[in-house]
Amino acid sequence: MKHETIRTLGQLRASGYKSRSVKAELRENLITKLKNKEEVFPGIFGYDETVIPDLQRAILAGHHINLLGLRGQAKTRIARLLINLLDEYMPVVAGAELNDDPLQPLSVFAKNLIAEHGDDTPVAWMHRDDRYTEKLATPDVSVADLIGDADPIKAATLKLPYSDERVIHFGLIPRAHRGIFVINELPDLQARIQVSLFNILQEGDIQIRGFKVRLPLDIQFVFTANPEDYTNRGSIVTPLKDRIDAQIITHYPKSIEIGKRITKQEARIKDEQKGMVTSNEVVHDLVEQVAVEARGSEFVDAKSGVSARLTISAYEQVIAGAERRALVNGEKNTYVRIGDFISAVPAITGKVELVYEGEQEGAGIVAEKLMGKAVRTLFLQFFPDPDKSKKLKNRPSPYKTVQEWFGNGNTLDLLHDTSVEDYRKALDQVPGLRDIVTELHPKETPEHTYFLMEFLLHGLAEHSLISRNRLTSGAQFKDLLSSMFTMPTFGEDDDEEEDEKPRRRR
Repeated sequence: MKHETIRTLGQLRASGYKSRSVKAELRENLITKLKNKEEVFPGIFGYDETVIPDLQRAILAGHHINLLGLRGQAKTRIARLLINLLDEYMPVVAGAELNDDPLQPLSVFAKNLIAEHGDDTPVAWMHRDDRYTEKLATPDVSVADLIGDADPIKAATLKLPYSDERVIHFGLIPRAHRGIFVINELPDLQARIQVSLFNILQEGDIQIRGFKVRLPLDIQFVFTANPEDYTNRGSIVTPLKDRIDAQIITHYPKSIEIGKRITKQEARIKDEQKGMVTSNEVVHDLVEQVAVEARGSEFVDAKSGVSARLTISAYEQVIAGAERRALVNGEKNTYVRIGDFISAVPAITGKVELVYEGEQEGAGIVAEKLMGKAVRTLFLQFFPDPDKSKKLKNRPSPYKTVQEWFGNGNTLDLLHDTSVEDYRKALDQVPGLRDIVTELHPKETPEHTYFLMEFLLHGLAEHSLISRNRLTSGAQFKDLLSSMFTMPTFGEDDDEEEDEKPRRRR
């Protein structure tokens, strides 16, 4: 249908246009996409066998939907993608505030306009992007905001009595007629507001003040909620919960590979950063592993969850750290380092909700511990297990040369802002370090070889073969035994006064 040529009600009727509900529209367009093997929810990863099939079944059944899950599980993004299942353009009575169907007018304004002009009634076309309404549940939301109220200014301007239906100022929900309406964090709505949704969900109509108004609204409702609040004992009104047809459980990525796809898609890496900083898959793996460690950490509140935004922010911070180093040193390009990963603490501290023990430790220390655990976990994918190598009687540990060098009183400082030349010189000081990397990973580029050499040092520190102490501007590696008497461990301030209480050690 060429909507550009249809400007009146008569032309619309002559075109053969037939009205259909928004749920029928979503259903039929979904059926078409499924038959054509088209991607229905682009950019959503990890839900192909769980959330998306459930969502498609709910749409085919014509159900209102609640997406139930922890923060950062793409609930809102999924809701916004539903507009792709709407027709690109929809006819409405021009000037009607309720998106009235010209063939089935709803408001008094549209009915009167059609009665006056007949087939000459002007018709406008609404794009599907304008048929999506989203509201975040906040304490200040009122019934008038969502449903509507009598407007005294409107009554005075039009010189109408309060008994006239035309004095009503409609809220967000009636204005979303023939569209998709999303309420984020549904349990945060006050109970009286939740009660006002009963009739809309069950009967499809609304009640405003004392008016006997019946508006059979045509709306696809989508709600989002957190499992902690969405219970009979929580903030949800049980009758409202009963009226939502489909409850779909979301979840976090079930593998690091899926998490990496999400992070790579969502991370806002600028073109100039891409030209200056070279990254690698190990960094992506480390960033995703931090989220995995956080979700299983005793310091992090599991009920609150660990958002996918943690990994996105952390990766952006890693790239920004490498970019800053290159700018400080006047270098045109640089390669990411483990130090860039370790210094991305600010991207993590605000993304995790700590339990009491975590609050005692401090958000910064918890973040560094999570990073350390990520290094320890992934270390075994690239190097032999230090714990097992200790038990080999007939074969010396592959890390013996490195350990002995630090055991002889040598230390190594790796500062965040060290130039490429000084960074390589520092790592080359440690005998045996390069030999281990080149033996296990002989085909790597020089840049990645140095990256793995640094990774090896951090991994040995996490396995307690050497010591790693945090400096204000980097990290210092030394013998494990000597560090117990001279320096604070990694994750603690190195500028504390001597008369302060004893430092907590890992």
